[in-house]
Amino acid sequence: MTLSPIRLGGFLAIALLGPASAQPVAPPAEGSAAQQLDLPKLDPKRNNAVRLAGLVGFVNESCPDLKPDYERFKQVLSRLGVDPADLEGNELRLHAMSYIEAYRKDVPANCARAVQNFGEAGTTVPGLIGKR
Repeated sequence: MTLSPIRLGGFLAIALLGPASAQPVAPPAEGSAAQQLDLPKLDPKRNNAVRLAGLVGFVNESCPDLKPDYERFKQVLSRLGVDPADLEGNELRLHAMSYIEAYRKDVPANCARAVQNFGEAGTTVPGLIGKR
């Protein structure tokens, strides 16, 4: 498995999810990279932050017609109480990258879900994902 980080705006942009009350888009399935790497469990806010980073990274890499709004992403991280710089650390980066790998298993469906949940009229965090 190849895991490649994406550097954007001075932090590793590899996540995507919404406020602490939001539900995850598509958590990694059993046997995900996080489980295979035997990564420790995270507290709920940090877990939401890495899911969000994973989705943002996935959208940036795999959805040719979509792009993340990184300013909005940083705002959401702030509301979660997570500093974007924290995503640079090995543990959180590995967690977020495991989400990218999970989302890559069904690119068309997860790009569509990203728009549904995080697009202009998204149900989770509107405006986080836009058109290129």
